[in-house]
Amino acid sequence: MTVQDSGRRGMLRFGVSGAGPMDPDAMRMANALVGNPADAATLEFAFFGGAIRFGDDRMVAVCGAVRDLRIGGNPVAPWQSHLVRAGQELTIGAMAETVWGYVAIGGGIGTQPVLGARSTHLRTGIGGIEGRTLQAGDALPLGGAEPVPMRKLGAPWRVRSGAIHVVPGPQDDRFGAAAVTDFLRGPFTVTQKRDRMAMVLDGPRIHAEMGHDIVSDGTLPGSIQVPGSGQPLVLLSDRQTTGGYPKIATIASVDLSRLAQMVSGRPFRFTAISQSRAEDMLIAHRDAFSRALAEVETAR
Repeated sequence: MTVQDSGRRGMLRFGVSGAGPMDPDAMRMANALVGNPADAATLEFAFFGGAIRFGDDRMVAVCGAVRDLRIGGNPVAPWQSHLVRAGQELTIGAMAETVWGYVAIGGGIGTQPVLGARSTHLRTGIGGIEGRTLQAGDALPLGGAEPVPMRKLGAPWRVRSGAIHVVPGPQDDRFGAAAVTDFLRGPFTVTQKRDRMAMVLDGPRIHAEMGHDIVSDGTLPGSIQVPGSGQPLVLLSDRQTTGGYPKIATIASVDLSRLAQMVSGRPFRFTAISQSRAEDMLIAHRDAFSRALAEVETAR
């Protein structure tokens, strides 16, 4: 569990990772449910959440496929806000068939911003609480919060399914036609080698005919590097800002969170689309998400 907001901006040229949430939509929805700004700092957790005790009354929302969510021992539902009283505990169980979840607290997490953001970047030890994961006994400062009603989604937020869309390149010309065919034919699975920086994929070994070393250049969230092992490596929120492995493709932004949420061992395939098609899909997704935010309603 770490503190994450929307991440750092304008720092890549200095070698500073943007960090930020692995699933931005889930974080934004959690903030909307408690009346926070979209970029307010939240708690991000992987696989299971643990227990959080509150020192004062706060609105709380947990967004993620949590199997068992309780306030003061009483079951409550995710994807809607709840009032937690001073002294009560919020307990968050294991995730169901997904990886990342978010806890938004009315007023947001009030840790000191570092380089323009509160997001934790674990490898460089900046942001959040001393640049690390949370530990038992940590006390989190909170921002001021105005009273808001309890809220819930007007309709379930539907996650897309099917193949993961990619835009070829920028170094797909270093791979022969057979390697590109193998890459798109798959199937692949996410291995246990995964964290906020990257995930290693298992599947067909992809060989770069022109070699697996290039002059280091910039990376993006979703860049798919192929090192000498032939196992594709998908870069994520805490990625390094440059890399020297050729990138056969880039995950379309609309599908990056879906891949990040995929449990290890589940098979999937890639499908190639144009950059313009990827942009159209992202615009449509953002429009649908904006409508879902607008339809958040007061809970009965």
